[in-house]
Amino acid sequence: MKQFWRRWTYEIPLAIGDALWEVLVVQLAALLDRLTVRKVIAFIPVVILICAYYHSIPIPPELMLIGDFLAYIDIFSVLFLVGVLSRITTILFVVKQAAARIAMLAGSVTARMQRLDVRHGRQRSAPTQPHRKPGAFEDDRIYGVWGQVALA
Repeated sequence: MKQFWRRWTYEIPLAIGDALWEVLVVQLAALLDRLTVRKVIAFIPVVILICAYYHSIPIPPELMLIGDFLAYIDIFSVLFLVGVLSRITTILFVVKQAAARIAMLAGSVTARMQRLDVRHGRQRSAPTQPHRKPGAFEDDRIYGVWGQVALA
């Protein structure tokens, strides 16, 4: 009798508690770990249908279209991503062309700078033009045209 009492008051409630813990805590935590936003969104139309049939209200077609949209959200998201990627490739193409033009401009600037040879200026001590020796023509410049006539 003691064994019977021990079994029904101690072991069976512990077994029931362990089973409830397994189902309500461990398995529920595992389910929540596997739950994704996509699964939640896919379950929304089911909730709408259950609520509509439970309350016996007619479902407007808009709600069914929202359900279809939510069911196919992954397809719409892929189309959206393809559109974004095409814009990104266009932007990258423009940036690549701009970088090429900047490189070409920098190359032409360095070529022009080498032609101007700005780095090697003339020395101050070196004469730029040979000095002219004063000659007989300086006296003629004083008199101008009349000096030639007077001398002749």
